[in-house]
Amino acid sequence: QQVESLYPRPGWVELDPEVLWSQFVGVIKEAVQAAGLQMRQIAGLGISTQRATFITWHKRTGKPFHNFISWQDLRSAELVNSWNKSLLLKVIHVIFTVLHFLTGNDRYLAPSFLMFSTQQTSMKLSWVFKHIYEAEEAAKQNNCCFGTVDTWLLYRLTKGSVYATDYSNASATGVFEPFTKCWNPTLCYLLSIPMSIYPPVKDTSFNFGSADSEIFGVPIPIMAVVADQQSAMFGECCFHPGDVKLTMGTGGFWNVNTGERLFASQRSLYPLIGWKIGEEVVYLTEGCMSDVGTAIKWAQDINLFTNVNETEKMARSIVDSQGVCFVPGFQVSVNDPYLCASFMGLKPSTTRNHLVRAILESVAFRNKQLYDIIVKKVRIPLQTIRADGGVSNNSFVMQMTSDLINKKIEKPANADMSSLGAAFLAGLASGFWADKEQLKKLRRIEAVFEPQKDLEEYKPAMDTWLQAMKRSLHW
Repeated sequence: QQVESLYPRPGWVELDPEVLWSQFVGVIKEAVQAAGLQMRQIAGLGISTQRATFITWHKRTGKPFHNFISWQDLRSAELVNSWNKSLLLKVIHVIFTVLHFLTGNDRYLAPSFLMFSTQQTSMKLSWVFKHIYEAEEAAKQNNCCFGTVDTWLLYRLTKGSVYATDYSNASATGVFEPFTKCWNPTLCYLLSIPMSIYPPVKDTSFNFGSADSEIFGVPIPIMAVVADQQSAMFGECCFHPGDVKLTMGTGGFWNVNTGERLFASQRSLYPLIGWKIGEEVVYLTEGCMSDVGTAIKWAQDINLFTNVNETEKMARSIVDSQGVCFVPGFQVSVNDPYLCASFMGLKPSTTRNHLVRAILESVAFRNKQLYDIIVKKVRIPLQTIRADGGVSNNSFVMQMTSDLINKKIEKPANADMSSLGAAFLAGLASGFWADKEQLKKLRRIEAVFEPQKDLEEYKPAMDTWLQAMKRSLHW
């Protein structure tokens, strides 16, 4: 059950914390009831949430200072643009380039070409302390709490007795240093973010305490907290270096398991902590695109089709998009917060089918771009590619992606891997499963997509799409 986004101003994307809380509790109760179980039979709860969507609230009263600010929110665009053009950032690049050259330590590589993005929590958090007086004043008195969705839910589930996050969520904020596994004091100083606001960081598979008995009637142990993409990675059983997970949900995410090695940020790719379980720390490299399912839902909202299942048939009913291109509003490779989502190449003969095919093609083309970057930058042989998320049910996108990257892609029977990953992690912490080998035996593959067309067949359409994308920059 999706929480409806709020759009109080152009470019702002928010979620109501009370609506999110009530839907969260409601979904758990409905799921338990649908399974024919009683609450007292639940051994543990695993929580998988959106990562970079955050809120701040008063430590003493629990009252939020604002709605959740979504990872898709663009209110920090001007701040991002200003910082990325600043002399100070250029000086930082030079200093860390020299440090990396002298030491060879990859820890200094990421800051050597640090660029801010509207998707990161850091800039939006800086915006909060510049524009919301109550949050700023509370922080001065050590009374301001910061939390991504998981932290807020933990806080509410335990009626304020547990204030924490896990390594997977923390590493996705852009304010947490994955090399040192600490909140980044230098970045916070530069952006005027108080260090006092951050929660303690715990293991991903861990006993966080119990939900208050008033909420579900009995106290339920909270045994895992994990970010959605890392959770999907775990649900897909991508446990080994080189395993690749492609999630196509609201956004699109390519994740590569890099094992014990943390690759420094490579402009289009971002280093993350996948999960921490006891002494085991698994790192990931991620490339993402902001609009996948969002673009398809928008097309449905404006009546290009009635049911999302129609899109595959519509796309296949024509031989090509007739030169029509759709550019989604992503910012990853070009780091342009002002990129304009747009259709180009419209003609009098353009039909709904052409528009829908153009949207689906844009997903596959962007998949190809990110895959090529991963192959070039990640110095680990890539293994099995496993897809999940709602858009992975679209065989047109899946087949075209397989053709473009010339690789086999597996699709599981269950496309909702984020919830499965959280369940796996909670089950390991509670002793329901003994180890990850048992989890591998639970995997069910529904379909395997293998390359059927040569890449050259797609080259004219992709070249046109790349040209359209360049025209949409710096709107």
